[in-house]
Amino acid sequence: MFIGKQGAFLAGATPIFTRAPETKDGDLTAEVKAAVEALGKTFEDFKTKNDERLKQVETKRGEDAVTKDEVEKINKGIDDAKAELKKRLDELEAKANRLQLGGSADGVAEAKAAQAFGELIGQKDFDAEKLVEYKGDLGNYLRRNEVKATTMMVAADPSGGFWVTPEVGGRMVKKIFESTPMRQLANVVSIGTDRLEGPIDNGEMDAAWVGETGTRSQTDAAQIGMWAIDVNELYAYPMVTQKLLEDSKIDVEGWLADKSSSKFSRKENAAFVSGDGVGKPKGFLSYTTAATDDATRAWGIFQHVMSGHATQFTADQILSLIFELKAGYRQNAGFLTARKSIGAIRKLKDGQGNYLVDLRLRDGALVESIFGFGVTDGEDMPAVAADAVPLAFGDFNEAYTIVDRLGTSVVRDNITRPGFVKYHMRRRVGGGAVNFEALKMMKIGT
Repeated sequence: MFIGKQGAFLAGATPIFTRAPETKDGDLTAEVKAAVEALGKTFEDFKTKNDERLKQVETKRGEDAVTKDEVEKINKGIDDAKAELKKRLDELEAKANRLQLGGSADGVAEAKAAQAFGELIGQKDFDAEKLVEYKGDLGNYLRRNEVKATTMMVAADPSGGFWVTPEVGGRMVKKIFESTPMRQLANVVSIGTDRLEGPIDNGEMDAAWVGETGTRSQTDAAQIGMWAIDVNELYAYPMVTQKLLEDSKIDVEGWLADKSSSKFSRKENAAFVSGDGVGKPKGFLSYTTAATDDATRAWGIFQHVMSGHATQFTADQILSLIFELKAGYRQNAGFLTARKSIGAIRKLKDGQGNYLVDLRLRDGALVESIFGFGVTDGEDMPAVAADAVPLAFGDFNEAYTIVDRLGTSVVRDNITRPGFVKYHMRRRVGGGAVNFEALKMMKIGT
């Protein structure tokens, strides 16, 4: 029998904690393959169930609520399977070594084991039934109920537990904050001043037909313009006591640097999508849009295509959105939309009954596409709602430019307030649209 701060082991009893066997690279490869197969099966199940839903919609009775609910659950299962596959791909070079919690759900087996231990150490007041509330954690029970043992052990602090201190420095558990990877999509330029400018050549010169001896009048020359992107400043100003920096087992400065970098990235991505341009980058969704095409629309205005429905996407209009984009831009074009919007598009079919969305593993990466064009998850994009613009399609590298003046810089101040250290963190960055033909928007509405 062994009792420690992590639990108990009795001969013949179910262990409360067990260590998972070391996972080898070959096992992880098999797990990746299994995850790919699971994703493919889930996607096929989704299409089968959605076909059933669509047939119900075609009838006068309409879709069944149970079928609709099942479609939504499987749709969510696709996202879960995608996440699992990504996780397995990320772990392919790593080895898993983590603790797994076992034992019975109600704690009865653990209580019996604890009762046997109480008899072993001669503790008549050992409340085995109450131990169920602690789900078999003997160490926690002994400390909370101040049970004194006649045998020296780790679980009871006065009986030796004070000599065994917990180790701090394991894996940091982090919350995932979703964002939009705009730097992967847009054109990124580093500059040495506070503004980037460039010429706009979107006009045409005039020309005319003439006979061999006809008079040649002067024709108009083309006009050019200029675009400009100003650099903005993003900052954070946290403060830490000197004592915490000196005594903490965690690298506080490194932690602050990681947190600020992550926050800066999410803030700037949100601005690249929907920033108003006042003291921050102007996002592509903040520009005026019109339903007119490139030939008649004024420069500086993006084109939008109506979805064909008051509250959702339609397959026909997504196809129209694609072909509103000139062929020269379609070579490098892709979709940008939020994760839940992709879930809605997965339900749609084209005129031949084929699903718009395809999922497959290409060159070791999971690729989701609509009509063959890649889809990027952008959680800064609006949700599907009337008058919203939840879907963008085009060549983002051609349409939008990000300007970097200064990467994240940190000024460490331990002088102005004794006993405290202040960190002035800054990043100077700008962003704006430069080509209003290269990107199209889907606007929800009839």
